[in-house]
Amino acid sequence: MKINRINTKKNLLAFSGGVDSSALFFALLENSIPFDIAIVNYNLREQAKEEVAYAKELAKKFNKRIFIKEVNFENSSNFEKQARDFRYKFFNEIIEENCYETLITAHHLNDRLEWFFMQLSRGAGILELISFEEKTTFKNYEIVRPLINTSRDEILTYLEKNSIKYFIDESNLDEKYRRNYFRKNFSNKFLQEFKTGVKKSFEYLEKDINSLNIKNEAIYKEKELEIFRNLKDDNLNIRVIDLSLKRRGFLLTKDQRDEILKQKELVVSHKISIAITEDYIFIAPYKISKMEKEFKEKCRIKKIPKNIRVYLYEEKIEGVFKIV
Repeated sequence: MKINRINTKKNLLAFSGGVDSSALFFALLENSIPFDIAIVNYNLREQAKEEVAYAKELAKKFNKRIFIKEVNFENSSNFEKQARDFRYKFFNEIIEENCYETLITAHHLNDRLEWFFMQLSRGAGILELISFEEKTTFKNYEIVRPLINTSRDEILTYLEKNSIKYFIDESNLDEKYRRNYFRKNFSNKFLQEFKTGVKKSFEYLEKDINSLNIKNEAIYKEKELEIFRNLKDDNLNIRVIDLSLKRRGFLLTKDQRDEILKQKELVVSHKISIAITEDYIFIAPYKISKMEKEFKEKCRIKKIPKNIRVYLYEEKIEGVFKIV
């Protein structure tokens, strides 16, 4: 299976033993791309033990390092979000401890269209509709999705042609999960008939986004503080904020995006402070502590947002006063 070249040397594959990640495992081997694997067992299905055993078997056979995490959630409500948060926290820890440069995931064209339809149903702009991209900068590494333009049917054909073993996770058929509902009733059926057009549409949309020339580079950055220009457009500003938070490991909901634009100063998940002023966008970790009166007055004169000041004070960041 042909996939786009991944040029980094230290790569981690998010593996599950399912259709997509099993195909990607062998596609990476075929394309001589170095990688190790990580797998999470949520202990919800008996078959999960077999999937972990398969991962171990592949790792041993092809000389790959393997990282395994076991978890039992006490509260199964909103399982998808819990599982995703736990999974990426695990990946982050591995990447930081072992200096991986890239996290490779097996998301494919059906996933991409499924995301598009889900965002469309919630009410979204073009930036949200196509934010499921081949490459995403995330903290100190990149997430790469080599199969993003490959359909599930093409993946299954590859598996069958090469007699590759894989598992079927029956929870992916349960329509109580919103993504499964969209997958079964919309994205899979749509792609069966219009796959070529969908691929072209995503390609054109990506070019359109690039043509917007969104200036999403910080004009000032020190430690975990970032300052951007206010682009005088809510859609562009929220895109800049969204990208910054993704790099920090946070995914904004639509409600959070709306609240940021409405309030202008907001703390997300009690962890990240965001402030939009007339000229700038400030993003920094949320901190609470007392500040010296002189420092507070200095911030007031320079119109530094209140929810940003404590971080500047604690981290002794003075350069910002020369920028704003």
